[in-house]
Amino acid sequence: MGTPDFSVPVLQALVDAGHDVVASYSQPPRRAGRGKALKPSPVQARAEALGITVRTPVSLRDAEAQAEFAGFGADIAVVAAYGLILPRAVLDAPARGCLNVHASLLPRWRGAAPIQRAILGGDADTGVCIMQMEAGLDTGPVLLRDATPVDGKTAGALTDELSAMGARLMVAVLADLAGYPPVPQPEDGVTYAAKIDKAEARLDFSQSAAVVERQVRGFNPPGAWFEIAGERVRVLAADLDRHPGEGRDRAMEHASEQADGPGLRRGDGVVLDEFLTIACADGAIRPTLLQRAGRGVMTAGELLRGFAIPAGTQL
Repeated sequence: MGTPDFSVPVLQALVDAGHDVVASYSQPPRRAGRGKALKPSPVQARAEALGITVRTPVSLRDAEAQAEFAGFGADIAVVAAYGLILPRAVLDAPARGCLNVHASLLPRWRGAAPIQRAILGGDADTGVCIMQMEAGLDTGPVLLRDATPVDGKTAGALTDELSAMGARLMVAVLADLAGYPPVPQPEDGVTYAAKIDKAEARLDFSQSAAVVERQVRGFNPPGAWFEIAGERVRVLAADLDRHPGEGRDRAMEHASEQADGPGLRRGDGVVLDEFLTIACADGAIRPTLLQRAGRGVMTAGELLRGFAIPAGTQL
């Protein structure tokens, strides 16, 4: 039971390990592309390619859907970023219950967006837990876990790494269920990974440079952004400049002189030099990979050659 790209290696690992996957559940196809044609989820596409029976219910709350699920007679349901709530009748249907691949070190970051929240929260480490599912939100006992450093990784890179880790851990657990007894989660250290709001991807230069740089990594893909002249520019990578020096003061002074009305803030979001170093509340960031709407990814130098953003500009 899974939907996005994150879930595909888990499905493939189950098949490669010789398990009999009696069915694959995924969220319904969504309209995408210019023609708005219905597009199956990555899990549905892979399951169909593997010849696995696929079901894409809108909900699992009605009795008919629950009866069909139970009718597959599964020993275990493996869940990985499925995206639908599993009612008690579904949780209880498989003979050995439901096991979830959760991309955090529980009880930290229960919920919808654990990978992004770990980056945005400045966590040193994150990882994967194989969890026995119960009615609560990611509250079930953990059978196996592994960790990895966040270490400057983007959300995209961390998603790929944790997906592979989750596939490996799930196969290990299924090979020896008796060897991985469920351990209740500790009551201390619980945090919740709220669903990402698109507005959060707007870079907030009133924060410290360290926080802004985490925004850049945490929202890639699709990319955090700033706005200039009514155009959104995505920032896909950036370096920290903790001590921007005298250039900051000169750029602030220039920005203040160029202000046209009270809307300009002196300080945060001011471009400090010809390299597109941008002032934050504490320190500065220097974008290294950017993307304008409808254009390819480019370096800061490539962007500035065709799109002037002079020092003193307020973003």
